[in-house]
Amino acid sequence: MTEDLHKLALKAAEKAHAPYSDFPVGAAIRTTDGRTFAGCNVENAAYPEGWCAETSAIAHMVMDGGGKIAEVAVLGLKADLCTPCGGCRQRLAEFGTAGTRVHLCNREGLVETVTLGELLPKGFDMGKTP
Repeated sequence: MTEDLHKLALKAAEKAHAPYSDFPVGAAIRTTDGRTFAGCNVENAAYPEGWCAETSAIAHMVMDGGGKIAEVAVLGLKADLCTPCGGCRQRLAEFGTAGTRVHLCNREGLVETVTLGELLPKGFDMGKTP
């Protein structure tokens, strides 16, 4: 993971709207063609109608024409380690592969790198090209 993904995820987390959980999260995606996108969690009083940081980052990627996810960095501002939730694991699988690198970070930087296949074994259509 390069430092730029961590910085993008950190800046995104600082913009999170998390008044209910008080758990700001940021995510940053790098596509296989090198573009980067970031997102934060945005909560809503009508839980669970908010969206996760990974979802926001994916939406930015789709709005820019889509692509395949090569790697993603995820961090929670108040966590030593933050992993994508189950729904976001499947969302990442929609645009990634079992080999997509998922960098689990905290404020200071990288804590651990795993593959999407390790986080979501047997995900729906993982790795298939639409």
